[in-house]
Amino acid sequence: MVMGSLCPCGVGDYYGCCGRYHRGVGGAPTAEVLMRSRYAAFVRGDVGYLLRTWHPRTRPVRLELDPGLRWTGLEVLGTTDGSAFHTAGTVTFRASYRGGSLHERSRFERFDGAWVYVDGEFLD
Repeated sequence: MVMGSLCPCGVGDYYGCCGRYHRGVGGAPTAEVLMRSRYAAFVRGDVGYLLRTWHPRTRPVRLELDPGLRWTGLEVLGTTDGSAFHTAGTVTFRASYRGGSLHERSRFERFDGAWVYVDGEFLD
């Protein structure tokens, strides 16, 4: 992606939005921001970031992404807790890809002070 390009999460410019977290410049301040940055990492194929932001108790040893899968959009449907004042939270979202969509409620927790993805429940 070039400077000035829209972030895959749909919020702003990639480098000022999720790109800063992918580069390790700070951590996501809320569960929703982490979820958006993880979606952007799936779009960009950033396996390292996905593994770094996965809770150690549920993180796989390795992660292989489908190179043929093309993510096309993200819609956040709701959040529960997950702010700077919480230690856990959920984000319900729909992520679209060519040929379908994924509807999930993801759980996040703070681990060593940072938000991390724990697991998710597929909905629908």
